[in-house]
Parts: sequence; structure tokens; C-alpha cells
Amino acid sequence: MNWEKLPAWLRWALYAAVGVFVLTVVQDFDETGSLTAAGSSQSMLRWAVPILLAGLGGLFSERAGVVNIGLEGMMILGTWFGAWGAVVYGPWWGIVLGMAAGAVGGLLHAIATVTFGVDHVISGVAINILAPGITRFLSSEVLTTLPGGSITQSPRVPGVGTFTLPILGGGSIGSWQTPDFFGWLAGREIFLISDIASIAKGLVTRISWVSLIALLLVPFTAWLLWRTRFGLRLRICGERPQAGEAQGINVYRFKYIGVVISGALSGLGGAFIASPELSGIYLEGQTTGRGFIGLAALIFGNWRPVGVLGGALLFGYPFGIGLRDLDGSASHSLILVNAIGLAAVAIWAATRGKRVDAVLALVLGLAAAAWYLTSDTLPDVWINILPFVIVLIVLVFFAQRLRAPAADGLRYRKGEN
Repeated sequence: MNWEKLPAWLRWALYAAVGVFVLTVVQDFDETGSLTAAGSSQSMLRWAVPILLAGLGGLFSERAGVVNIGLEGMMILGTWFGAWGAVVYGPWWGIVLGMAAGAVGGLLHAIATVTFGVDHVISGVAINILAPGITRFLSSEVLTTLPGGSITQSPRVPGVGTFTLPILGGGSIGSWQTPDFFGWLAGREIFLISDIASIAKGLVTRISWVSLIALLLVPFTAWLLWRTRFGLRLRICGERPQAGEAQGINVYRFKYIGVVISGALSGLGGAFIASPELSGIYLEGQTTGRGFIGLAALIFGNWRPVGVLGGALLFGYPFGIGLRDLDGSASHSLILVNAIGLAAVAIWAATRGKRVDAVLALVLGLAAAAWYLTSDTLPDVWINILPFVIVLIVLVFFAQRLRAPAADGLRYRKGEN
């Protein structure tokens, strides 16, 4: 089977099915029930949403040819303004103001990179440095005047609410409590099928409305960028801006639009972090690098919306496991999952004649297996660095299969060839 000829959504669905199969086997072998539990997938989705939004934001920016290292700073702006707006004006206004704050950060990045030709990385780093300073100042001037607020945190933030899908997750329609199909199927204890149902139940139970918006943005982004005239023109600006200029496209305008959308989506992710669905309060430094992980999800997903979703869920999964893994057994089981994954990478590399990659993957896989066999629990910090380890593995073994937009990060000036 030629996987490259399959639609992107089908490829990622097959990857997910293989992943769940491995988790099921390891879970049965290790006698732990956390790897495919509904609560784990529910936590995974909550952690994945801000990563997904940052990744989609980076997609718009980089498809327009502008590298956006400043996703983290724009997300920080979103957390502060999202929390403040929700406390003062209500939860939905918090979402709007969080997006607006992120968009302003994107506009600043666009002015520096598109209009003045500042190096994209330098501009992004400057925003990442500037955003914490701005929010610290605003906290000292605004949050300290609110009951329960201080220079480092806000009062409790109200949320937009959650819902459960009727019939699939056991939600209700009016006063009628609907059946719980996924819960019933998970309880049947059918190998693999029940584990898939358990994971699916977590994804349809008590979903935040913002999570639903984020998930719907994936097919919408795919349609917008690859099926519309706007998307074609935006992508031309990131691939061959001179060719777009020759066709009469205002390249500057589309670059600005892409970067501002990027900032707005990152700000939305920041507002979600401060919402009750994740933390319920604004805390200084609470983004903890999710903007950078979103950028990693963008690279992992090969600058495609469905790939970004897959990367966000993959990176969010360890965090979701960590929240529920009180005894460390599930984290320990993930080491065995890593060993199996590296063994698969070694076989894949060997079949393609990549001997160095095959040997390296085999050595790493054996090291992971040895760690699993010689330990009972893992340090708490491991579950937090695992997403970054996954990023490094992807870049080491699959970088040659990744393709960034051709003009991504390059300085553009109208009339220059």
C-alpha cells in the first residue's frame, strides 16, 4: 500500500488506530488501565487545544512566508486579556479580547518583519520577551484592584461551559437522558474495540465549546487554504511571492493577514488556558512553552491542518496521562510504548536502506527497553519533557520528509527578483 496516495485524514486515522493498538497491548501487558481510559483522553484533549490553536496560527503565518517564533508571547497576551475580559465582561468577551490581544501581537510581528524586514526569529523572540513584561505591568495596574487579584494572578475566571454529545457520550436532549453508546461499548471489554470506545468517550464528554471551535477549525482551515482563492493567494506568498506579485497579488496584504490570524488563534489558545476548562485563573507564566510546542506540532504535521491536530493530540497525551497517573504506572508504561515505536522506526529505516538511522533508532529503542526493565517508576519531570523528546525523534528521523513553504522566513521586497 502506498500511504502517500491516501488522503491526509485517512493516513492520520490509520496512524491513530495503530497507536491505540500498541497502547492496548502495553496496557494489558502492564495491567494498567490509564493508557486508554476516558479520563486520559479527556485530559489529552484539554491539553491539546491550546497547542492545536497555536499550531494552526503558525500554519497561517508560515504559509504566508513569515516564521512566527512569537506564538508563545501572543499566547501570553491571550491569557491575560482572556482572563481579565472574562472577569470583567463575561466569558465570551474574554475569548474575544484574548483573540484581539493575540492579533495585536501578530500585527506587531507583521509590522516588524513584513514592512521593515526585521529578521523573523529576532522579531518573534522580542515579542516573547515583551509580552511577559506587558502583562506584568498590566497586572500591577489592573489585577491588583480586583477582589482576589494580585500582581501574579487574577480572580477566578468564569467559563463558557461544556457539553456532552447525546447518544455517543450519554448527554441529554432537553430533559431526556440519552444512551451512552461509547460507555456501553467500552464496558464490553472487547479487545481493542473497547479501548477505542473508551478513548472516544473521553473526547465527547464534557467538551468545552472552545474545544469544539478548535476542532472545527481544522477542516475549515484545510478548506480555506486549499480550496479557496484566498488560500491559494496566501500560499503563493509563502512559496513564490515574486510570482504572486507578477499575478497582481498584494503580497504585503496577505502576509499581514496571515500573521494577524496567527496571533488571534494563539490568543484564543491563551484565553482557553486561563478558562476553567484548563486552569480557571490567570497565573503569570502559565503558558509553560505551549506556543513553542504548537510550533513543534506544526513541523510535526508537515504544515498541514490534520497533521497539526495529530501533533497536538500526541503532545497533549503525556500531559493528560500525567494528571491522572498518581502512582506513576502509566508513565512507566509509556517507556515501553516508546521502545516499540523506536523499534518500528528502526525497521522502517532499514527497509529504506538508511543504515545510520536504523542503528540509531535501534540503540535508542534498546535504551528505552532497558530503562523500562530496570525501573518501577519514573521521575515526574519525564512526562513533561516527553513531548519535546518526540519532536526531536521526528526531526532526526523524518526531517527529510518534511517540507516547509519555500519562501518561509525569507525577506520579501516588492519589485526584487
